[in-house]
Amino acid sequence: MDGAHGQRQPMSPAISASAVLPQQRQMQLHHHHHHPARSSIADLFTLYLGMNSKQRVEDPTRETSNKLQKRVTAMNRDLPPRDEQFISDFEQLHMQFPDQEQLQAVTESVLISFVLQCSSHAPQSEFLLFATRCLCARGHLRWDSLLPSLLNVVSSVEVPMGQGVSVTTGGPATSSSSAIAVPNAPSFHPSNPTSPLSAMNTIGSPTQSGIDQPIGANVSPIKGAEFSSPGQLGLTARGDQSRRGAEISYLHHLSCRIILAGLESDLKPATHAVIFQHMVNWLVNWDQRPHGVDQADALQLQTLRLERPLHEWMHLCLDVIWILVNEDKCRVPFYELVRSNLQFLENIPDDEALVSIIMEIHRRRDMVCMHMQMLDQHLHCPTFATHRFLSQSYPSIAGESVANLRYSPITYPSVLGEPLHGEDLANSIPKGGLDWERALRCLRHALRTTPSPDWWRRVLLVAPCYRQHPQQSSTPGAVFSPDMIGEAVADRTIELLRLTNSETQCWQDWLLFADIFFFLMKSGCIDFLDFVDKLASRVTNSDQQILRSNHVTWLLAQIIRIEIVMNTLSSDPRKVETTRKIISFHKEDKSLDPNNISPQSILLDFISSSQTLRIWSFNTSIREHLNSDQLQKGKQIDEWWRQMTKASGERMIDFTSLDERAMGMFWVLSFTMAQPACEAVMNWFTSVGVADLIQGPNLQPNERMTMMRETYPLSMSLLSGLSINLCLKLAFQLEETIFLGQNVPSIAIVETYVRLLLITPHSLFRPHFTTLTQRSPSILSKSGVSLLLLEILNYRLLPLYRYHGKSKALMYDVTKIISMIKVKRGEHRLFRLAENLCMNLILSLRDFFLVKKELKGPTEFTETLNRITIISLAITMKTRGIAEVEHIIHLQPLLEQIMATSQHTWSEKTLRYFPPLIRDFLMGRMDKRGQAIQAWQQAETTVINQCNQLLSPSAEPTYVMTYLSHSFPQHRQYLCAGAWMLMNGHLEINSANLARVLREFSPEEVTANIYTMVDVLLHHIQLELQRGHQIQDLLSKAITNLAFFIWTHELLPLDILLLALIDRDDDPYALRLVINLLERPELQQRIKAFCTSRSPEHWLKNQPPKRVELQKALGNHLSGKERYPPFFDDIAARLLLVIPLIIYRLIENDATDIADRVLAVYSTFLAFHPLRFTFVRDILAYFYGHLPSKLIVRILNVLGVSTKTPFSESFAQYLASSNSSICPPPEYFANLLFGLVNNVIPPLSCKSKSNPSDAAGSTARTTYNKPYTSSAGGISNSDGQRAFYQNQDPGSYTQLVLETAAIEILSLCVPASQIVSSLVQIIAHVQAMLIQSNSGHGMSGGLGQNSGVPTSSGGGVEPVGANRPNTTASGINASNFVSRSGYSCQQLSVLMIQACGLLLAQLPPEFHTLLYAEAARIIKDCWWLADSSRPVKELDSAVGYALLDPTWASQDNTSTAIGNIVALLHSFFSNLPHEWLESTHTVIKHLRPVNSVAMLRIAFRILGPLLPRLAFARPLFMKTLALLFNVLGDVFGKNSQASPPVEASEIADIIDFLHHAVMYEGQGGPVQSTSKPKLEILTLCGKVMEILRPDVQHLLSHLKTDPNSSVYAATHPKLVQNPS
Repeated sequence: MDGAHGQRQPMSPAISASAVLPQQRQMQLHHHHHHPARSSIADLFTLYLGMNSKQRVEDPTRETSNKLQKRVTAMNRDLPPRDEQFISDFEQLHMQFPDQEQLQAVTESVLISFVLQCSSHAPQSEFLLFATRCLCARGHLRWDSLLPSLLNVVSSVEVPMGQGVSVTTGGPATSSSSAIAVPNAPSFHPSNPTSPLSAMNTIGSPTQSGIDQPIGANVSPIKGAEFSSPGQLGLTARGDQSRRGAEISYLHHLSCRIILAGLESDLKPATHAVIFQHMVNWLVNWDQRPHGVDQADALQLQTLRLERPLHEWMHLCLDVIWILVNEDKCRVPFYELVRSNLQFLENIPDDEALVSIIMEIHRRRDMVCMHMQMLDQHLHCPTFATHRFLSQSYPSIAGESVANLRYSPITYPSVLGEPLHGEDLANSIPKGGLDWERALRCLRHALRTTPSPDWWRRVLLVAPCYRQHPQQSSTPGAVFSPDMIGEAVADRTIELLRLTNSETQCWQDWLLFADIFFFLMKSGCIDFLDFVDKLASRVTNSDQQILRSNHVTWLLAQIIRIEIVMNTLSSDPRKVETTRKIISFHKEDKSLDPNNISPQSILLDFISSSQTLRIWSFNTSIREHLNSDQLQKGKQIDEWWRQMTKASGERMIDFTSLDERAMGMFWVLSFTMAQPACEAVMNWFTSVGVADLIQGPNLQPNERMTMMRETYPLSMSLLSGLSINLCLKLAFQLEETIFLGQNVPSIAIVETYVRLLLITPHSLFRPHFTTLTQRSPSILSKSGVSLLLLEILNYRLLPLYRYHGKSKALMYDVTKIISMIKVKRGEHRLFRLAENLCMNLILSLRDFFLVKKELKGPTEFTETLNRITIISLAITMKTRGIAEVEHIIHLQPLLEQIMATSQHTWSEKTLRYFPPLIRDFLMGRMDKRGQAIQAWQQAETTVINQCNQLLSPSAEPTYVMTYLSHSFPQHRQYLCAGAWMLMNGHLEINSANLARVLREFSPEEVTANIYTMVDVLLHHIQLELQRGHQIQDLLSKAITNLAFFIWTHELLPLDILLLALIDRDDDPYALRLVINLLERPELQQRIKAFCTSRSPEHWLKNQPPKRVELQKALGNHLSGKERYPPFFDDIAARLLLVIPLIIYRLIENDATDIADRVLAVYSTFLAFHPLRFTFVRDILAYFYGHLPSKLIVRILNVLGVSTKTPFSESFAQYLASSNSSICPPPEYFANLLFGLVNNVIPPLSCKSKSNPSDAAGSTARTTYNKPYTSSAGGISNSDGQRAFYQNQDPGSYTQLVLETAAIEILSLCVPASQIVSSLVQIIAHVQAMLIQSNSGHGMSGGLGQNSGVPTSSGGGVEPVGANRPNTTASGINASNFVSRSGYSCQQLSVLMIQACGLLLAQLPPEFHTLLYAEAARIIKDCWWLADSSRPVKELDSAVGYALLDPTWASQDNTSTAIGNIVALLHSFFSNLPHEWLESTHTVIKHLRPVNSVAMLRIAFRILGPLLPRLAFARPLFMKTLALLFNVLGDVFGKNSQASPPVEASEIADIIDFLHHAVMYEGQGGPVQSTSKPKLEILTLCGKVMEILRPDVQHLLSHLKTDPNSSVYAATHPKLVQNPS
């Protein structure tokens, strides 16, 4: 019940009726109150209750002035009449009043008033119970009206006892008793609850109901004024609370007895719902403290309430509940108890019956929870190996803004197994528990592997001490508390100290960590004081002298200039204590070897001094705590700087000639005096001066443009050691010079700026469009700034934006530029650069995206971008699937939006490879090329005439303006086609005029000309062929003419022409023209010049850059009237995105040999592709099964040797094998999985082989501290912590390792079925394999003994009979996997299962289908399922052992193939995008027909954990629910052949789970007290359960739409309003 009211005084009749009852019924009740029969009926009850008029006068609080005026005189006698006479007396009275319905309502009202008055009087209570039975039995009262009215009135009387409850007579009040709960370890051993009613202790369960909805039609009106006052219980308005508590207990007691009597009749489901709700509420609130009563009085009251009446009414309440949930009648689903608050009683009285029902609820709830969760749920953790953050949870908070939604990286399971998240929940996670450990495991892994900053943005919270508005609402999507983040950062610091002390080279690790640490601290996500305390505590409590270097001081020096840190150290009350702790971290290296000096050692030696000076500047009062030696060292820094500036003059340091010591000292300077250091860097670029830009044809004589002279860009080695504070200052100054300066910047200064952003991707990233326009709103209108910005974004920062998850936002920004200038005359250079950037962005997005932020109106994309978008979506859907439900919903309108402005149709060969959803949409589009050719033919005469005048060699230049002014727009698109026709007639044309016209066209008109010309020339070739011309001659002539346009006079952009040609691949000669163009010597020379003048790893090139002239770089058409010099742009660079698309189109057209040839020619060039790794992975997945081995090898060569792609050592051997169709041995796949465990799966925080008490110290394995890694996965130790700039594609090292493993699988030229079979067989017998490989060490590290990591698959081998040798496991010689990993066999087996599921989820759907078939085969072939002679109980026990309590298998070092396979499927499902979940039913279909309860449980166990994701896609949810019912029908169907037949009560857990599934979908998230099932789902359930046996249908009877049999239907708002 809800509502909140304070203590109420006795109310007048009018007031109480108004307060208690709905307004619309007050008039009716007033009429009943003054009904003439009322006094007669009251007199009759008074007579039989033995209440004479004298007694009534003595109790003035029970009478009103109206009653005093109308006293009742009765016969004076000592005893009332015999009870048996009551009904005859009542019926005589009954006959005097004709309106039976009103009489019934009056009788009900009077009876309830006497129940309230007499409940504490035993004889009177007995009479009232007798009278109620009789009146209901003779039809004078209706139980379905009386009981809800009675319960609601009792609740209204209880109001002053609790926190206040608003009561609505005429329906059950909203209750807090049915609420969401929190999980436990499941077990599968049915136990009989101790119940007052022994025969009623097991039952199935339905879903959360509409129990809390008013059912006005079934409740008779009552005059609330008569019994809503505390005075009616013999109390004054401020009466004795203790006595009042006892009175309430008596009232509960009598009410329960009346309900029990009513339950002997067939009540309506709505009545059952009301009764159940109130019974649970009474029990939940049994010890509720009365309003205004202090703690001491409450304890006294509680003691009084524990007396005999309490136990009696509680037992009666329990009796009522057991009757309601009894499976014989199944009046209310047991599931309602499972989701009620009864199990969460904080003060459980010492009562066996109540404890028993709570224990039974817990047992049933644990089973539901088990069905909802994956095996090894507590070990599942994000790997950061994919760019997506698949969400297992969706907010179900009413009214939550979409803008606040976050994808949760992990969720915490509720008691019902539902995934929960939110700030409040995260803050409530107890320290040291499984959920806490999993959260820390996730954070530690994130700090090691540097996932996308986008991930951090999703999960971070501002620490409470830094929030500007402390009362602001909590963040619903957050999952990590600030305490967790502080803990993880402190752990990572200690971990790096240990590595440093072990002499491992990990400076790069410190640099990456500092970047993230600065980012977290600047964001206010770490409480600085708390972090220093944690770190100091760890250092103090360390079992060894861990602080041997100054790395911690260096780390804190990075953040000391952040505002919140400065404020803390200067003004916080604990500033002195904190400063002492910071100074305690100082550890200079006293034995610095002068012969072995590195910049790092210099920096670490001086950093304490720098930090000391900085702290002193904040607060001079702490001088006494500072080390005077450090102040002296500060003078050394000053002296060094003085000497440097004196030697170099004007602070112009030569950064190219710094030795190790000088570089180290400059790093120190960046911490001590950032401003002089910044000025020195800026002087390096500006001191070389400026030069006038050479006067070109596009510069007017009076125009002057100056450009900074080139110098050396600063090297990555120098930049990496600078303080982040200096990097921020430097980036700001560089932006000022580059974008706001008066001179054209040098390439060196731009390269240095880019390197700064790449070297600290977390701390320095900024969305450029937003940042620059905030500094200067008109900046993008400045000449050259837009061009330079787009060049930087297109050719340098594309991967960085993708890493940050900002590609879509950037695409929208660039689209705005495109839409503004696509119809603007002459804006070709800016437009083509923006369009190329947009194409690159679209092709880099490997997730669903909207072409506009809102799905309204036509797209602002150009025709080319529309086509690229379709291609990108096709590749994404086929290689990665659509991640979320909303994206699938948006796909159709998105395609309609794109195609509304695009006329293109794709060839059948291209459509053949498109994913079905896109292919089906595009198949019906009409090819309008015929219409386009007809339009050309109609305009041809006019166009040719215009072209003759414009393009004849003698044409006047002035005619250009005449043409532009007077030609029709529809004719302009045919200009190039007309020129083509003239050239084809061997006429020489006026290229100068053509170039001028094309430059004066808008970019959109030029694009239309290219597409039209391609269609015309292909049509012309066909016509010429029909006239008998040779195809070779025609193609040769066509290539010559195209060369005229592209190379001779540079009239058209080559990239758009090539895209136009490959989009006409259904023409037999289009691709031949493309290949000929690619092989032209002019293009080859361009490509060669491009490759020799640049480096793919541009950040490593430290020579002064050479700028290419504008006309040479971009050609005549794009350079046009432009004068701003290029930086990185080049015609060749524009082709980097085109070549891969050409390869796609060649493969679609079965021209694999030609594709091989193109790749061979352009492999060096493709090394410059910023996303070439993604290209290789995607093309292998897109065409999986259709690529010859030779082409696969050629595609892999695109990655090159220098990328350090972490292939397995044996991969090349199997790839180059003469018989590549032979499947690699299991050992190869085991090594592949082992590599993922070592480098991708988050480490466990404790290991069985380490001392369990050293959990903090053994912070698990790291990717760079494993001597054997290279032999397992071909990965060198130093690779684990690559900087972002070394790993821009795919973005992080974990992604690189996972995607490389997927590439290996996709490159093997063996049937996918063999690959899947090998992987699944390894997982099925993973424990046996690991124990064998461990050379006898496997059992010694038993997981159950000390690791505390229970798992379904963590044990040893499946029991193997004498005739069942385990050949699969023995076939692997995975030498010492266990000893190399540092894990026990049990831990490693779990992680390998998760690694396998993760890997399989990266592969195309062909693999998924095979996985489902193989998994089902292994399950069905399992010896203890296949052996029909085994007893049913033994079978069920085996299933329970394997699946329902994974702890047992782990502790006993035993595990089963079935447990492993189910765990594999769960890991697989958790990593699948939503689109690919559609096929998950396949595994169940392979298992059917299910012929045993054991197999039925396996089927439900497999699909159960999918529920939280399927619940948000109703069609798929309904499909899954129907499948589960059908599987249930295999065993419990009307025509089931299962023998021996099983009792329905054996599957109580499955019944409960089905109810929970329906309720979860109805809520759209975790089940709450107000959750209702969806009407469509109830309709579906009602239909599909028809196949089930009657006894099973009975347990599911509430999942129907029949209000006469279902509490959910009876209380469903739609069904109550529309009962028809």
